[in-house]
Amino acid sequence: MRIAAILLAAGSGSRYTASGGSETPKQYVQLAGAPVIWHAARALLPHVHCLLPVGDKARLSEVLDELDVLPPVDGGATRQASVRAGLEALAALPAEQRPDVVLVHDGARPYVTETLIHTVVQALADKPGAIPAVPVADTLKREHGGLIADTVPREHLFRAQTPQGFHFETFLDLHRAAAGTDATDDARLLEDAGLKVALVRGDEDNIKLTYKDDLMRLERLVGQTLLPRVGMGYDVHAFEEGRPLILCGITVPHTKGLAGHSDADVGIHALCDAIYGALAEGDIGRHFPPSQNEWKDADSARFLIHAGQRIRDRGGRLVNVDLTLICERPKIGPHAEAMRARLAELLEVEVSRISVKATTSERLGFTGREEGIACTAAVSVLIPE
Repeated sequence: MRIAAILLAAGSGSRYTASGGSETPKQYVQLAGAPVIWHAARALLPHVHCLLPVGDKARLSEVLDELDVLPPVDGGATRQASVRAGLEALAALPAEQRPDVVLVHDGARPYVTETLIHTVVQALADKPGAIPAVPVADTLKREHGGLIADTVPREHLFRAQTPQGFHFETFLDLHRAAAGTDATDDARLLEDAGLKVALVRGDEDNIKLTYKDDLMRLERLVGQTLLPRVGMGYDVHAFEEGRPLILCGITVPHTKGLAGHSDADVGIHALCDAIYGALAEGDIGRHFPPSQNEWKDADSARFLIHAGQRIRDRGGRLVNVDLTLICERPKIGPHAEAMRARLAELLEVEVSRISVKATTSERLGFTGREEGIACTAAVSVLIPE
């Protein structure tokens, strides 16, 4: 029996973004050092004869470049249209390569086991379709206007998962006949045609990345053991006439700015050094040498974006930031919340992970004499061992 798999990656991930996740479509979010869909493809490949990604062709070709998959095809406006596009591409293969059965899997489900795949395939021996599902364990309530309208009996209710499996020719014919409709579940086409679809035991760990909190659970399943790392940063800049004062990405009203090759944002510079230190990747000068004119008067936000991306590229996570600005003036308190929000935005984390505070040096030293501003920063990150 020849098995093909269609890997769907055409969704926008709006619920993931709305829950506090990044603007990156969820199937391309980094998980244990690789995009979510990469893990899904790698899990399927040993158990199928060919795998066809469906979605953004250019992006899929880039992230799956090292895996033995068929050339990706563009998805459609709906899930059903995307599946149809994949089926037609498989139908266009030479006769000897056309599959007997096809699995349809969500690219946002990276943790799919060999047992689950084989269970679905085995059920196709005597049924035209099979889907994995897990029984509903919680009491279900129907809501109306923010109030409970009804309690729904949970007996015989299941949560459908993927991969869902089908006899290829039957599934292709049903999709062609249903063109223009919008079935959100692949098995629905068989149900509407009066065909039997087997329900096989699913896997509670076969999570679909839907909300930001799902990512932490998937990291425990898919990722390596994450070890805590701590970094510390310190920076100082002297005041200079005629420059704006930029602190933690915010323009702060003051009579003077800070001297430096870039915009001299002492807060971001200290924070970048702390992040690079936690990663054992040197300091900000190593990544953005002041000897290069490219960085003259540069917006330091670029530096922090790079530092945050280095954490993600390493398969890690930023746990928290604690930053202290040291100066007599200006007063930092009125601007601290705006600074927290800006740093969180640049690092792509929730603002609750960012602390910005200030202190004086009791009129001692160069900060006490109001000759400049110093900053200390501490960060903690989790990095695969």
